[in-house]
Amino acid sequence: MTVAPKLVAFDLDDTLAPSKQALDPRMAQLLLALAERVEVAIISGGQLAQFRAQVVEQLPDAGDEVLARFHLMPTCGTQYYRIDPDGIRTVYAHALTDDEKTRALTAVEEEAKRLGLWAEQTWGPILEDRGSQITFSALGQQAPLEHKTAWDPTGEKKNTLREAVAARIPDLEVRSGGSTSVDITHRGIDKAYGMQRLAEQTGIPLDDMLFIGDRLDPDGNDYPVLALGVTCHAVDGWPDTADYLTTLIPTLPTR
Repeated sequence: MTVAPKLVAFDLDDTLAPSKQALDPRMAQLLLALAERVEVAIISGGQLAQFRAQVVEQLPDAGDEVLARFHLMPTCGTQYYRIDPDGIRTVYAHALTDDEKTRALTAVEEEAKRLGLWAEQTWGPILEDRGSQITFSALGQQAPLEHKTAWDPTGEKKNTLREAVAARIPDLEVRSGGSTSVDITHRGIDKAYGMQRLAEQTGIPLDDMLFIGDRLDPDGNDYPVLALGVTCHAVDGWPDTADYLTTLIPTLPTR
């Protein structure tokens, strides 16, 4: 990118914060400093409650004008929210049908058990209905980070499960999610979809956006953004993101 971006978008887990953990105060301050200069978007497979707990509730007091520059896109952009003075406002939310949810839940549970990937020790529910997305979390949503990191370091387990479930429900999209998760949505839903909807909603062209994520490898859930042609910057954990923002923010024009 030869010119300064007008919007900077982020993955959430392992990019802005450790998986399912709250923002570090340093990162929260950097996000606000960034929002003073450009629009800020967060796109993740997580649900709104995760965005609220990890990000929104961790932001220090800031003016309404700065908070209005945040764009929250849970479940890869099938839901879109903004922060208003009265709280979080829904722009849109596209849910799966009851039939789609039932078939997705059945397929992922049966295939996980068949493959020996249904864990006995878990931290929270393995299956979650996020409205526009069904999510399988092998160890539960609240599993300790060290257990999640150790469960599937190569991604082989997730990819095997994804392929098995996809064969069962070909009308739906099945993709590898976070470190222990597989996500099921309508066809064509990934972070590239979210970025395209973001361009439509904001009027900012994709060429004027920058995406920052930790899984830009071909098997990663951030890769569709790179394949879309959006300028991307790869990071390895939130401290790496923080260091990059510390360098980037001073180069951006002030409003």
